[in-house]
Formats: sequence, structure tokens, C-alpha cells
Amino acid sequence: MTLHQGEVPVDDRIVRSLVTEQCPRWARRSLSPAGAGTDNTMYRLGDDLLVRLPRTADKARSLRKELQWLPRLAPLLACRIPEPLHAGVPTGAFPLPWAVYRWIDGDETRPDTVTDWAAFGTDLAAFVRDLHGLDLMGAARTGDLSWYRGGDLRACDGWVGRALGDCRAVVGGEIDVETLERWWRAALALPEPAGPHVWLHGDLKPTNLLVRHGRLHAVIDFGGLSIGLPDAEHATVWDLPPEARRAYRDAAGVDDATWRRARAWAIAVGATGISYYWHTFPAFVAECRSRLEAILADDGTR
Repeated sequence: MTLHQGEVPVDDRIVRSLVTEQCPRWARRSLSPAGAGTDNTMYRLGDDLLVRLPRTADKARSLRKELQWLPRLAPLLACRIPEPLHAGVPTGAFPLPWAVYRWIDGDETRPDTVTDWAAFGTDLAAFVRDLHGLDLMGAARTGDLSWYRGGDLRACDGWVGRALGDCRAVVGGEIDVETLERWWRAALALPEPAGPHVWLHGDLKPTNLLVRHGRLHAVIDFGGLSIGLPDAEHATVWDLPPEARRAYRDAAGVDDATWRRARAWAIAVGATGISYYWHTFPAFVAECRSRLEAILADDGTR
């Protein structure tokens, strides 16, 4: 499934060749597909390893960022995060950097894996609080650590407006895009957020939150790692049930203005996902639709 222009194809044979050439100690391990997201394709290597391959040269920048920073962040966080074990180099068969990580056991966050949604929301807020409280270790909002979700909503107005227009054209009869656009505009009129820049995960959606024994166990996929303002970090709570969202907000102590900006970020990412992936990734489009529907059904801040 090709999602982006310039995407580099990969299959079992290519992954096997990369491992055999660069990691001969793991060459005899079993290899099987382990899913694919919008940025990376994954393969499980044996029982305890994961191979991660970026889809495009641009996505490879995110991989390099993980390799640099995750080993420094992991010891400072109570929640488990990915552990890089090998930094693969480009070859003729796969001309991008790639990596091997330690496999983390756990299930994706779903109604059949979470036993207490309020506790889950509280656990997620604790992870965010810990991450945002870490020392920046000399990092700044520049280069690969500068991502739009840590910046100002106003800078995104042009492309978000176009995405909302696309949503109106393809799902406007099923989703109240007019209300979503009104809430987006209202957030643009709010005062700019104040406070220091912090570490941001950037994409705390359910597929990046692993569960064990019904509770949050690990946070994965730090491709959106950046330095910036925390508002957008809260946006993915609209992917969770209302009781998790309420518990998260209470535990994180998010004020009304920040919550409205977070909701606007959730609208932006949902609308953009529908617009960009409408013809290529229907499962992801469905996730984005569910997020927008949850925003509209929310009984929280209006």
C-alpha cells in the first residue's frame, strides 16, 4: 500500500537482506510483517526484536531523531518507550536508514484491552506530565525537533482550511463540518499560549499506546518527537472514550483555553487525515472520522 510520493518499496526479501548484511547475529531469526503506519513499515524479527523502515526520505528524519534522543529520554520516564538496538544504513536495495528496536509486548488501546478507562486517562496524563517536565538537555525547537504541532495554530490556518473544505466535499453530509470549522476559527482568536517549550511526543493516539493487564504499559512511535508548546499534545484524547478524556483533563489540570486549542488541533489532524488519505488509506480515514465525530459529541468545553 503506497501512501506518499517518493515512497521506497520494501518487502520480506529486502528486510531479510538488510538484516543478513548488517546484523548477521540475527540473520537466522524468523521474520514476519508487524504492521505499517503512515510513516513506517514494521517487521517482527524473532520473538524480541522489531525492524522499522521509513516509507520516504522525509520520514527517515524522524527515525534518526528517535535513535538520537530515545536512549537519553528512556531512563527519565516511568513508562516504557522504544529501545533502539541497531541503526541500519542505506543500501542499494533500501536507500534509507532503518533501525532495529527491542520488541515491546502489549496490545493496542481498545475497548477489549482497557479495563478502566478513567485509570487509563490518569495514567496517560502522568506520562505526559513526566515527559513535559523533563529537562531539554540542550535541545531546542529547531531542525528535526521543530514540528508544526508544537507551534501556533495560526500558522496552520491555510492548509487546515483547505482540509476542512475537502472534508465538506467528501463527508459533509455525514459530519457537521460547519461546527468543526467554527470551533477551529474560535481557537484561532484565543490569546497565544504562554509558557515554556517542552518535550512533545506529538502523536499519542491509541495505536501508539500499548496496554498490559488493562493498564497503560508503553508509549511507542516517537517519530513526532519535538520541542514546543504543549497544547497539541492533548489533542488525541478525543480518540479515547469520554471517561478517559475527563480523567486525563482532571489529572493534567488543563485550563479552558488550552483545552479549546487542543480541540482545534484534534480538528486539524482529523480533517487533514481525511483529506490526504481519502483515496489511499481507508482505515486511517475511519480513525480520523471517529475523532471528528467524538469532538462533535463531546459534552466538554464548547
